[in-house]
Amino acid sequence: MNISSNYQITQNELKDKVVLVTGANRGFGRAMTLDLAKAGATVIMLGRDLASLEGVYDEVVDAHYQEPVLYPFDLEGATPEHYEQLQADIFVNFGQLDGLIHNAGIIGTMMPIEQYDIKLWYSTMQINLNAAFMLTQFLIPALNKSADARILFLSSSVGREARAYWGAYGVSKFALEGLSKTLSEELEQTNICVNSLDPGRMKTEMRRTAYPAENADNNPLPETKSPAMVYLMSNKTAHLNGEQLTLE
Repeated sequence: MNISSNYQITQNELKDKVVLVTGANRGFGRAMTLDLAKAGATVIMLGRDLASLEGVYDEVVDAHYQEPVLYPFDLEGATPEHYEQLQADIFVNFGQLDGLIHNAGIIGTMMPIEQYDIKLWYSTMQINLNAAFMLTQFLIPALNKSADARILFLSSSVGREARAYWGAYGVSKFALEGLSKTLSEELEQTNICVNSLDPGRMKTEMRRTAYPAENADNNPLPETKSPAMVYLMSNKTAHLNGEQLTLE
């Protein structure tokens, strides 16, 4: 299902909503954090690099949007105890969670499976897939406290149609698509809607790494697509569940 990027954000349309964004410190994560905060949501900015998280925090505050919350978190090295602490912190400070956006990910490397470095495979799968599973599992209780909650897995075209040499990244995105579908079935009778989203090409560092010969100036900026994330977290999309969404 295609979703238009041309969404007009209405002031305070996400007021009183709490949305956790992974990888909120750069690229598409930064852009969606700004737009979600512009719409009135309190964004829990989860990422490993505190300095860059603080940079985006300052951008949000300087724009006089809803103040976000910084939450430094290492998705690669986190243990179940870290996730349990995150769950407890959300309950203590907010009482519920209204949105969970799995945006963080790494590209790994582009090479044949036969030659793929085993340690890099584990690292890529840990960040792109296992962390998303654990984060979701620990935060479903908080999402269940919301009257209208969303889980959104950021995917890719290579997670829907296999391409050679995309290695652990492509496999992790295929797995996220499966996780999204499975969760959407399991949570169908709850207040939580679960979907995956292919945001398409954007001018980001990850895109430059994957396509080094490409003219990056021809790709749209993340800011041109991030307003759609407000739409997907709003009550306008309560009818969407179990969908493979694509940003136009």
